[in-house]
Amino acid sequence: MIVSCMQVDPLSDVLSLLKPQTYVAGGLDLGGDWAIQYNEHSGVKYFALVSGACWLEVEGEAVPIRLEAGDCVLLPNGKRFVMAKDLGFQRTHFERFSEADWRGGIAYLNGGGDTMILGGHFAYSGAHADILLGAMPPIVRLRDVKDKLGLRWVLERMRAELVEAQPGGNLVVQHLAHLMLVQALRLYLSEGAGQTVGWLFAMQDPKISAAISAIHSDPGIRWTLPMLASRAGMSKSKFSLRFKSISGSSPIEYLTRWRMLLAGDRLVAGKESVSVIAMALGYDSEASFSTAFKRVMGCAPRRYGALSATTSPALSPHRLA
Repeated sequence: MIVSCMQVDPLSDVLSLLKPQTYVAGGLDLGGDWAIQYNEHSGVKYFALVSGACWLEVEGEAVPIRLEAGDCVLLPNGKRFVMAKDLGFQRTHFERFSEADWRGGIAYLNGGGDTMILGGHFAYSGAHADILLGAMPPIVRLRDVKDKLGLRWVLERMRAELVEAQPGGNLVVQHLAHLMLVQALRLYLSEGAGQTVGWLFAMQDPKISAAISAIHSDPGIRWTLPMLASRAGMSKSKFSLRFKSISGSSPIEYLTRWRMLLAGDRLVAGKESVSVIAMALGYDSEASFSTAFKRVMGCAPRRYGALSATTSPALSPHRLA
């Protein structure tokens, strides 16, 4: 028997529940005068510049930003945006790229050779996505040189897999795209700690993270505010204020939301009844659980399971859509 000594990792817990409805990954090799228009999107898009430089203009943001080689950017809120060598150039809609423009997982424009961009897009479903994306700003730019070493390794491996097609390449690119997203989220955490409100940043606070880890370790315990405050080593009032100021929600709201996300995952699996799931997550009755589930997830548990059963993920590698 193998025994794991790893501590509870809430970020891994949440990411493990985020089953992509759509996944894409790929690259762009751009030359000449170029400007690419992207439509609205769901989920997270992220790009990293391997070489060259460009401008990024996101709808609703007053000032465009300049990206240079080594920069990585997350776009989590779905707005239209433009990436361009010069924002004054005529824009080409990404959807107008034809099959002839693609060689393997790289699309070439005007012969390429000026700017190389790698990235991907993950679209998630419902409330699972809300917990990850809800508190993130429209543009997350990652620039710290030291912390980007791991991201650079992922980008170089992805570039090699996209350019040099090999057996099993689709699966490798899919895993590298997931790794790129996790690495980018790590950088977002390290660069935004103490400056941004959101559940992600609550895990950066030593005392608050102790309470969150306790919740994730055993969500079925009938946690109370005093119990969680004790895990954080704080008084009830100070713990409650600090938790909400960092995460944007109360400790009990976080607990309920996490339980409902776990319940949703188990309902989709379809191996347990609603009453069994309710009891496992600390509820006295199926009725009280169902009321909480509908409030958080937007529909009754049985309906959630039935709807999810009719939706299967569509993984589409090699298109930087």
